[in-house]
Amino acid sequence: MSLLDMITGHAGQEVASEAHHNFGVSKNQVIALLAVAAPLVISYLRKKAEHDPAEADALNNALEKDHDGSILNNPAQAKERQTEGGSILDHIFGNEKGAVENQLAGKTGISMDKIGPVLAMLAPLIMGYLGKQKRDNGVSSGGGLGDLLGGILGNAQSQAQHGNPLNDILGNVLDGGQSGNPLNDILGSVMGGGGKQQD
Repeated sequence: MSLLDMITGHAGQEVASEAHHNFGVSKNQVIALLAVAAPLVISYLRKKAEHDPAEADALNNALEKDHDGSILNNPAQAKERQTEGGSILDHIFGNEKGAVENQLAGKTGISMDKIGPVLAMLAPLIMGYLGKQKRDNGVSSGGGLGDLLGGILGNAQSQAQHGNPLNDILGNVLDGGQSGNPLNDILGSVMGGGGKQQD
């Protein structure tokens, strides 16, 4: 399952419904947030894994122990694991978390009082996807995670260049400045920025 399949498929739709019921955010806004946040989270994790072997090992252990991918088949877990999701985001973004949330709120139109809780619901889903990919690809140590994460982003970018139904949702939800292929813009920005925020 590709990253885009996860976002547009059962898991993404179910979590969007859950967030809609809990926070009153539209499903399309949640899908758009997932489409923007997932590559950003992965790019930050990739940068950490490639620059610090200890971070790579810690990520490998976390995926091994806590993120087996079962959440993809039971997305209702996302609400139950929201507190855990907040801790995940604290670790990934560090002191940039507030700025990241502000940027994502601006892009998706989700209010600042809701962006954090919704994002915390999405984090375990993203990590569950990565855990499943780790197992499916036979990555058994932290040393192989950088390549795995880079491959996930590269595959998503390749899919985006050939058109994707997500573009219709993103075009309607995201703020201006996007081309006719907003998903490709997002992925290109993340890939080119190496995990840094883009203006």
